[in-house]
This record gives sequence, structure tokens and C-alpha cells, in this order.
Amino acid sequence: MVKPDISVIVVGVSQGGLEALGILLEALPLEFEKSIIIVQHRAADSDSYLSEHLNLISPLQVKEAQDKEPILPGVAYVAPADYHLLVEKQGTLSLSDDERVNYTRPAIDVLFDSAADCYGPRLMGVVLTGNNSDGARGLKTIKDLGGTTVIQDPEDAQVPAMPLAAQAITQIDHTLSLVGIAKLLSNL
Repeated sequence: MVKPDISVIVVGVSQGGLEALGILLEALPLEFEKSIIIVQHRAADSDSYLSEHLNLISPLQVKEAQDKEPILPGVAYVAPADYHLLVEKQGTLSLSDDERVNYTRPAIDVLFDSAADCYGPRLMGVVLTGNNSDGARGLKTIKDLGGTTVIQDPEDAQVPAMPLAAQAITQIDHTLSLVGIAKLLSNL
């Protein structure tokens, strides 16, 4: 069951992410009023192609997150390469170059944990395709603090390891295809 007062959606994705995020964001309605914050695993020297490409196909504004930037409705924020992306209690984003978590920076667990602390039951966490366990612990934190948990159906995922890892350690509210996740978000 999705809580009606979801304020923010956090999304974690790795291998296969460009395609998955494209399908998900392209399907959202123009009047979508929730904030989406995304961590996509990518190389430390990656450019801004990810956010630029997604901005071209999404009805929402998609942009790389900036340090101390306010979180606004109807905007999708993407973690910049080689920075952890966190949510702060005052409703702003924070960038960190702290040590890698789960062998990566940005790490999904870092975003999910900080967002869960700020939004509790008003948060939805989504784990998509990827080839490690990053996001599993963070999704459990979201669930433990009353938020809604969603994973891409492992059979629908290009690489099922991340959704399977999340499913193994916490109760998942929704296991859906990318199209199903887009419909769920559109109905918030």
C-alpha cells in the first residue's frame, strides 16, 4: 500500500541504469509534483551526459544536484559523479566526497539513509537494475522508518542483483516492472 503523503522518491540504480531511468522518467506526467533524487553508479570521471540525456526525454526537469540546493517538487536530481548525495533536514541536498560505501561513490545506501532520516513515512525508496547489493540496507532503513519500498521485478531487470539483495533483507511493498513502477509513481 502506498501512503498518500509521499513527498520524495529516492531511486538507486547501477548497471542498465540509463535505459531503466529513461523508461521510468519518460513515463511520468508533466504535472508530476513529487521530488525524485537519483543515485546512478558511474565512473568518477563521468560527465553530465546522464542528466542531460534524461532531461531531454523526461517531462520533469532533470539536473545534476548541487551542494545546498533546495529540493523542489517536480524536479529529478541526479548525484554528480564521484560525490555521495545526501538529504539534509532543512530540505536541501548535500554533496560529500567521503570514503566509498559498497565500493562506490555515489552510494545508494548513503542517499537512502539520509532521506529516510529526514522524511520517514513520507519517503518512497526504489531499487532498480544493478550488479551489487548497494541500496539493500538503505531500503531496509526506509522500511524501518515507515517509508514505502519498491523494487524492479528481478525478472524485468537487466541485472537483477540489486533488487534481489533488497528483497533478501527487507519487506518490499511493491515488486514491479519499470512500466509498473512508472504507473505507481504517476498515481501518487
